Amino acid sequence: MPSYAKDPRCIAMSEALIPLLRRACPDGAGGYGGYYQVNLDDEEAVGLGGVELIRAAMRKAAKQLGWKVTTLGWIGTRNGTMVAVQDTREVPDEHRAVVDAAMNDKLRAALHKVWGEPGPAPVQRGSVPLMTQEFRAAVAPSAI
Repeated sequence: MPSYAKDPRCIAMSEALIPLLRRACPDGAGGYGGYYQVNLDDEEAVGLGGVELIRAAMRKAAKQLGWKVTTLGWIGTRNGTMVAVQDTREVPDEHRAVVDAAMNDKLRAALHKVWGEPGPAPVQRGSVPLMTQEFRAAVAPSAI
């Protein structure tokens, strides 16, 4: 697998991703607990340089924020191409309650959708469709 570290597309994409990843962390969590996922059409992902370039850019941006990262990328899923990055650092005690509450909110929103509960879904900050929309705007050829 080629290294994308010095690829100008990777560098530009990672710089565009830094503010998005920063915002993906729960408010009051000191920059811990971040997770960012985008679901793109397969052709769109290829047009941006492919899943591996997108993963490399996410990894590079996350590391610049001090995250210890896990990334994943799959092409051809039910949702097209899925690429994600997660901060896997141990959360300090002073931020643990905030990170846990944010994780519980995401879980509640997902279960609400899966179970088809009536009424509006709980507010979910940082939904995948919103992250994907932000990503597209940030890495559009005119933005980079």
